[in-house]
Amino acid sequence: MRINLTKKDLVNLVYMQLGFSKQISEHLIDDFFLTIADNLKENKILKLSNFGTFSLRLKKSRLGRNPKTKEKKSISARTVVLFKPAKEFKLLVNHEFNEKK
Repeated sequence: MRINLTKKDLVNLVYMQLGFSKQISEHLIDDFFLTIADNLKENKILKLSNFGTFSLRLKKSRLGRNPKTKEKKSISARTVVLFKPAKEFKLLVNHEFNEKK
């Protein structure tokens, strides 16, 4: 069973289901992801109805440790993306998962 869904897979799905050329399908996928990233940078939060909410959170710098060498090292502050699935998305996933059992 394959776990990863690549951009090429998404392009092929758009190509097959909507009938756009592969080049147009690739631009559509690129624009979709770019729109999500741009909105997150600008507004710090993005809600996709019936799917979920993406948000940005600043993690402070902290002291970490390499588990192999036990060497202590500073981990720099950074921004991370959080995702909280919508209720409808959770129900869809759970319904699909339970039907396959």
